[in-house]
Amino acid sequence: QVQLVESGGGLVQPGGSLRLSCAASLSIFDINLLAWYRQAPGKERELVATINRYGGTTYTDSVKGRFTISRDNAKNTVYLQMNSLKPEDTAVYYCNANILRYGVKWGVGTLVTVSS
Repeated sequence: QVQLVESGGGLVQPGGSLRLSCAASLSIFDINLLAWYRQAPGKERELVATINRYGGTTYTDSVKGRFTISRDNAKNTVYLQMNSLKPEDTAVYYCNANILRYGVKWGVGTLVTVSS
């Protein structure tokens, strides 16, 4: 079965950095689009960043200049480097993949807490 496994969440102070990882149990060349979503308490899940099969990226306005999505093809892993973290970045972060001839797969999420 296809699996997405997130890691790297935790507690960080405002202004700090974290790098989230999402390891896929298949080649990321079989994935049309990889994305990071997040959901804060009491809020709707929102799209944070995407990277397509050609390496093109998109970001939601609130994280532009602070977050970077990237991938390591050899490791079948997508990353979200998060810098200059703010309390409003606190959320459960979910990896999402649109997989060729499979459909959409979600990871179970990893919690990021930005607090003093």
